[in-house]
Amino acid sequence: MNSSASPVATLGHYIAGAVRQAGDARTSDVFNPATGAVTGKVTLATQADVDAGVAAAAKAFPAWSATAPLRRARILMRFRELLETNRDELARLITQEHGKVLSDAAGEVTRGIEIVEFAMGAPHLLAGSHSDNIGGGIDNWNLRQPLGVVAGITPFNFPVMVPMWMFPMALACGNTFVLKPSERDPSPSLLVAELLKKAGLPDGVFNVLQGDKLAVDGLLAHPDVQALSFVGSTPIAEYIYSEGTRRGKRVQALGGAKNHMVIMPDADIDQAVDALIGAAYGSAGERCMAISVAVVVGDIADSLVEKVAAKAKKLIIRNGTDPAAEMGPVVTAIHKARIEGYIEAGVKQGARLVVDGRGMSVPGCEKGFFIGGTLFDKVTPEMTIYKEEIFGPVLSVVRVPDFASALELINAHEFGNGVACFTRDGQTAREFSRRVQVGMVGINVPIPVPMAWHSFGGWKRSLFGDTHAYGMEGVRFYTRYKSIMQRWPDSTSKGPEFMMPTAQ
Repeated sequence: MNSSASPVATLGHYIAGAVRQAGDARTSDVFNPATGAVTGKVTLATQADVDAGVAAAAKAFPAWSATAPLRRARILMRFRELLETNRDELARLITQEHGKVLSDAAGEVTRGIEIVEFAMGAPHLLAGSHSDNIGGGIDNWNLRQPLGVVAGITPFNFPVMVPMWMFPMALACGNTFVLKPSERDPSPSLLVAELLKKAGLPDGVFNVLQGDKLAVDGLLAHPDVQALSFVGSTPIAEYIYSEGTRRGKRVQALGGAKNHMVIMPDADIDQAVDALIGAAYGSAGERCMAISVAVVVGDIADSLVEKVAAKAKKLIIRNGTDPAAEMGPVVTAIHKARIEGYIEAGVKQGARLVVDGRGMSVPGCEKGFFIGGTLFDKVTPEMTIYKEEIFGPVLSVVRVPDFASALELINAHEFGNGVACFTRDGQTAREFSRRVQVGMVGINVPIPVPMAWHSFGGWKRSLFGDTHAYGMEGVRFYTRYKSIMQRWPDSTSKGPEFMMPTAQ
């Protein structure tokens, strides 16, 4: 019997309409988080690969930017239909390499499709304004024109949706795109590239560059890359923003989060508990909009903690491919160890560990990267588990005496990504939504992710840059504004003019 491991496929880049492999390239293992097995290897870009990807995009830009917006939109329309047809396959790839349950993966694809549907309206979104005869026979109007080659650097937790926050708008506006997905779950990006080509997208307009920091730094330094979009942790977001902008590039960099949910004494407690369970433990807490802090106001904390604990202990944690699963594994063994380190820190710093998710074992998946739903009570703002983004299924309960204290607590945090408030009182809801210093707010909605025609983004150290993602903010980010003044003089020369044109 041959005891050697079965060979695994090596995933390459997608450049100029074709998969590109390098025989002696650096590679990184790709895991199935539910089983712990290596399912593939992904090629890590060299500087030559970065140069090739950007060169392909630069070569394709003149023709693509000159393509009528309606023709670009029609390609996106065909792409949307292909996404619908391949929804199950995309969800399968997400679950296989990320670990989230299939229903959640399918929901991710749906949210991505919604951005594509918005981008299909580009002919209207790119419409300018015109002012006739502003004076002296001069007309004035404006255009929004594409930037050129733009790049997206995206995280592991949403390998389909987050790239679609970027490239549909970028392509609709006439730019060409280089995507650097996470090396942890690279397969969905390659399928997306194939679907774009089937939809009729010309070669080189969309490229996938697999890789690590070398690829990121290569894109940051490349003179032909005009703009970068990023979603990930705050330290990396700040690095990309500072390095990109100092080179004169346009940058939007979405960083970390520590999302709070305030539960007022008048709230429907059972509704709030269900919301906490889904928002804290869905996708194993690996969402930038996950609720990781429950801010409990008044004397309802004991009851709420008891109810959350009971449900956390009953979570159905299995391989994400199991239809009954409510939560799957975290993405890697390294990330699992990091989360367990935070749990240990919480215990040492004096938080009350109500439910301990460590030591979770799933039958048939004993080598998987599983952590059970974890619940801390009596957490204080000085504790590490309160201050830092854990990005795992760990919920902290902070007790405060009143509404003002809840607001003060949230507004003092360095992150300002998402927040929620559960209450039956309209005035409380109104005051909360106006006074909280957070970019996305939910009232009795635990995960307030904006729809495609709005825009996604936080405040404070959750966002570096001037624009949020997708929606009209995306149009503004991926275009340059140009004002044009034009006059057709008559045949009678009036001689030199030495003043600014005016309406006089």
